[in-house]
Amino acid sequence: MLPGETVGIANHPLRSQLSNEVHARPYEQITAPVQVSHLAVLSDEALLPEECKMVGALCERFGVAPPSASARHYSIEMGMFRLKWERHSEFSAYTFFHSAAFEKPFQETAISRVPGEWLAQLPGQILTATHMALAPGDYPRQTIEQLAALFASNNVTGSVVSGGAARVWTDFHIHADGFSRFLIQDSSLRSRQAGRLIQRLYEIEQYRVLALLAFPLAQQYGQVLSRLDQALSTLTGEIVEIDNLQDEQSALDELTRLAAEVEQISSKTSYRFSAAAAYYDIIHQRLIDLREERIQGVQTLHEFMQRRLAPAMHTCRSVDQRIQTLAQRVTRASNLLRTRVDVSMEGQTKDLLRSMDRRASMQLRMQETVEGLSVVVLSYYLLGIVGYGLKAAKSAGIAVNVELGIGIAIPVVVTAVFFGVRRLKRLANH
Repeated sequence: MLPGETVGIANHPLRSQLSNEVHARPYEQITAPVQVSHLAVLSDEALLPEECKMVGALCERFGVAPPSASARHYSIEMGMFRLKWERHSEFSAYTFFHSAAFEKPFQETAISRVPGEWLAQLPGQILTATHMALAPGDYPRQTIEQLAALFASNNVTGSVVSGGAARVWTDFHIHADGFSRFLIQDSSLRSRQAGRLIQRLYEIEQYRVLALLAFPLAQQYGQVLSRLDQALSTLTGEIVEIDNLQDEQSALDELTRLAAEVEQISSKTSYRFSAAAAYYDIIHQRLIDLREERIQGVQTLHEFMQRRLAPAMHTCRSVDQRIQTLAQRVTRASNLLRTRVDVSMEGQTKDLLRSMDRRASMQLRMQETVEGLSVVVLSYYLLGIVGYGLKAAKSAGIAVNVELGIGIAIPVVVTAVFFGVRRLKRLANH
């Protein structure tokens, strides 16, 4: 553990962890002859405590120190075999080493020394299972015919690796015991070099299968994308012919449905495709690290991967790009149609406002007409009242000219009614 400060300056809280990360999961030191069994078990990250507990139980069974509760990798000698456990992002790797001379490399394997009931309780599902045999320099060189019998296959792949320090043979097949096989013939491998070589080989195998997990998705959604692409092309062509808002809304609904379907496919495949690309890069780097040299008449591991794995990865990459391109096309079509709908709705709003303006003008004219009629009617009734009053005064003996009085009252009454109506209108508006 680092102290809190270095030369008086506070250390970053992650400095020690980040510095030690490059030293994590060191290569094993291996000397031929040795047999190796490797399991890559697909399991959820949440199962890490259970896996750590299982490794601890095996350590307790053989009387060795268990890993810490927070460990993500552990390597320990257990007498009959050596265990190396590593937890990765979506799988755990269990590697068993047994150092002893052997005649038949794959008859009695390293994992046969491991308690079967313990293996049966490991959480997860086996993704890859690999047997490896590192034969010493005095081990009889195998002919192609002998290798074909050893691997039960005529499709044996091999090469000289590590600058001529070893030869590697495999067929990349799963055999009757559920394991694939690698035979390594040592020429001049150093112990660390042998550990690196074995790790690179089983990593090539496990990452090859992990990368191929994306291939069934690419096959599954390839035809779906073709259908969606055709539907989008048809719909885009129909947009040009649309001339009413109802059809535009209907097309927009269909585009929204297409966008949702494409987004659903993207969410289901994006992680797997990106993981496949990352695993493929790791495989490519491990193949470079092998420093292969051709054995006359035999396909190298790199050639096998280029011929068998590369097309599948190109398919996955192509489908991933098609998903992204289709999503962009749907977005562009949706934006175009939304713009058309907005313009159409703005035109309808403009027509509606123009219609409302005409209606308001008509109502204003009708209101002015009604106001004029109201002035006339009110004036008429008021003049009638004035006439009744003048007639009553004349009957009372007052000398009044009724007709003259009404005539004089007309302009006064009409003027008073006119201004009274206008005042009431202003008060109502306020």
